[in-house]
Amino acid sequence: MLTPWHFMLLFSAAFVAGLVDAIAGGGGLITVPVLLGVGLPPQAALGTNKLQSSFGSGSAMLHFLRCGQVRLRDCWQGIIWTALGAGSGVLAIQALSPELLRRIIPWLLGLIALYTLLTPRLGQEDVHARWPATPFFLLFGLMIGFYDGFLGPGTGSFWAMAFMLLLGYSLVRATAATKVMNFTSNIVALGFFLLAGQVHIPEGLVMGAGQFLGARIGARLVLKKGAAFVRPIFITMVLAVLLKLILQKH
Repeated sequence: MLTPWHFMLLFSAAFVAGLVDAIAGGGGLITVPVLLGVGLPPQAALGTNKLQSSFGSGSAMLHFLRCGQVRLRDCWQGIIWTALGAGSGVLAIQALSPELLRRIIPWLLGLIALYTLLTPRLGQEDVHARWPATPFFLLFGLMIGFYDGFLGPGTGSFWAMAFMLLLGYSLVRATAATKVMNFTSNIVALGFFLLAGQVHIPEGLVMGAGQFLGARIGARLVLKKGAAFVRPIFITMVLAVLLKLILQKH
């Protein structure tokens, strides 16, 4: 039985996670350990994390939509393919070991951090797209959606980098579009966890309130401060996820 102090801790952690996640992703690095720390089993911690993170990604997405940084009509293909990919990933994790992905993902995150550090102009402004939208959303919606349903850490980093490199988005615009995709995969994965009875509703709703508030503030900071503000936080969170995955292997 959780005490009021536990719920205050969950709310506070979710607020900070929502703030960070809206800016650069990686909020799960904060919320999942806290959920485990208050005594939730691993499966329930992951399921409850999807509930609370849906509030954060949804809040940031709504703010970016209202400010015109992203339009749903430009992302509908990505929403469909990401939903399919996330559903497939949740089903696959029931039958397959995530060990192979755990071995591959740190290398990919390391490349993302290195490339971002070596290209200081990346994401400063919109540039010409290298890929058409249809094949882009088909490929990356299925791949990154699957990864988010199957494992999850670094999903926002992969989306943001893909949007910048292949669709020519600025870092701010890529962050906004990433929230649409994050919200999609979060909701789909949440549905599967709910069906499996692996979501603690009271804890998830308390954290959801913290996520909602933190994400709104984070989204405002992104729009107000721009790429120069987002870039160092983005690199920091990529490296933090990378470090977490490396430590998990030892």
